[in-house]
Amino acid sequence: MKGETMTSSTLVVTMGGQAQVVTFALDWLLAQGERVDQVIVLHLRPKDARSERALQQITAEFSNEHYQGRLCRLRLFAIRDSNQKLADIQNEADADATWQTVYRLLRSLKLQGQTLHLCIAGGRRMMGLLTLSAAMLLCGHQDRIWHMYTPTDYLERAKNGAIMHAAPEAGVRLIQVPVMPWGAYVPALRDLAQPAAKVIAEKTAWLDEAEQARCRAVEERLTDRQREVLRLLAAGHDPQTVAKQLSITLTTVNSHKTAILAECRITWNLPEDSWLTYHFIREKFEHYLL
Repeated sequence: MKGETMTSSTLVVTMGGQAQVVTFALDWLLAQGERVDQVIVLHLRPKDARSERALQQITAEFSNEHYQGRLCRLRLFAIRDSNQKLADIQNEADADATWQTVYRLLRSLKLQGQTLHLCIAGGRRMMGLLTLSAAMLLCGHQDRIWHMYTPTDYLERAKNGAIMHAAPEAGVRLIQVPVMPWGAYVPALRDLAQPAAKVIAEKTAWLDEAEQARCRAVEERLTDRQREVLRLLAAGHDPQTVAKQLSITLTTVNSHKTAILAECRITWNLPEDSWLTYHFIREKFEHYLL
């Protein structure tokens, strides 16, 4: 990672009662030259003082969306079952609720074009496994899944957040988990993995009249070539693939994409400086153009 051009990324960490898992992971990534602009802590509802203290400890590490003098936002993201925070994973229903929560979070981040670092070393082992399962469907080759190695003696010393920042000589490090991003190869798997009711709801979302009208308004203002680019991006193709299919340059595709997104900002009444990627086009138009 060192020596590469830094692009912003989001770190997602599973956490239980050990807040140092988050800071150890973040410190290690920053030391490798990664630029992490956001940290999301996945956690269950605290059911004891240790878990509650861990949330307080990690919150105290961030101030005014800064971490150690760097711009970095913290989000605490609770696992939910319907509208309630889940306290534990005790049965299949809890496991499904956890998977769905993680899936929705990761899908939202990927639709925003985020590069992800996922550290699954903290919290319930089942939470880490379910996060790994969802990541295999949603992550791409640029994303990374990590476990954490901490020497046994140091693990005991740092327990319960007694040490929040490991010195380089402590030997704490992240180990990349080799995972095949199946969803990137077979996008249909992402839909098949969702409950039938959710799939049906998403496939009929295009019937929403207001959203359909916005899509139509954008399409009507585009040139024929821009519509072709729109349809291919909405179908899930990346700009490079669109360029190959239309036998045009990537620069031309990006020019059309910029024009399309400009129309989207106007139609959806988004700020002019709002950052949109081609993922926005797929999210809004994939059902409209069925």
